[in-house]
Formats: sequence, C-alpha cells, structure tokens
Amino acid sequence: MKKPFLLVAILVAVLNQSSTAQDSTDQRILSQLLSSYFSIKDALVAGNADTVSSKAVDFIKTANSIDFKVISEGNINALLKGATTISETKDLTKQRVHFVGLSSNMATLAKAKKLSPEIIYQAYCPMKKVFWLSAEKDIRNPYYGSAMLTCGEVVETIKH
Repeated sequence: MKKPFLLVAILVAVLNQSSTAQDSTDQRILSQLLSSYFSIKDALVAGNADTVSSKAVDFIKTANSIDFKVISEGNINALLKGATTISETKDLTKQRVHFVGLSSNMATLAKAKKLSPEIIYQAYCPMKKVFWLSAEKDIRNPYYGSAMLTCGEVVETIKH
C-alpha cells in the first residue's frame, strides 16, 4: 500500500514542478517582450530611427518565440504586424505612426496577462490622442521626442 502512494506522490511532485518551470519560462518570455517594447519606446523618445528599427527586430524575435498557449496566435500576429512595419522603415515619423497600434495591442496584453512583477504605466498624449506604456511614471513622450518630451500624463496603472 505504501509503494503506490509513494509513486503517486512522486508523480504529482514531478508534474507540479514541470508546470512551475513552464510558468516561470512563460513569465520570463512575457517580461522579455515588455522589455523589448520599452526599448522601442525609448529609441523613439531619443529620436533614433535606426535604433527603433533594430529594437523592433528584437521585439519580433521575442514575439516569435512565444507559445500560442501563452498568447493566442491572433494576438501575437497583431503584435508582429505592428513591430514589422516599424522595423521595415527608417523614417521616424512613420515609425511613430505604427507605434500607436503596437502600443494599443501591448496595453491590451498588459491588462490581460502579467507581463512584469513591476507596475506598468499607461500614458496618454493629448496632442496626438494616443497612448503608450512605460516602466516609469515620468513622462517621456515617444510620439514627439525632444520636441515635446514631457507632453502627456499617466492615465492608468497596470499591476497584477
């Protein structure tokens, strides 16, 4: 009687450990995706189109490594579409236009999934009437860069 109980206990422990390891991997990749998004945003703030394009390529690589069990195929495809259009141009104005859609999709994802143990701030630019996500509460507007760096306000705090 002791042997079957011990076998079941070991099996449950192994399955639980494997599930925990998968959850940890999923969380790491989601945090990496958010970090890649923040890198694109920071490059837009700095006004460096080459870096924006490069960071969008990094975002695409991360998004392509996500299992559809973690984020649905449709949501990943929406993120990839936005990042791809950003990566394919070196025109800062066009990159900023395409960042609107990427930001919208990332905000939806951030509200549905825990992307980070840290607080994520959703900011709003009243001049362009667009949103973006930030790791910092301080406003650094990616849509205007140095021209209107502090234009905007935090409108939502996302935490899980």
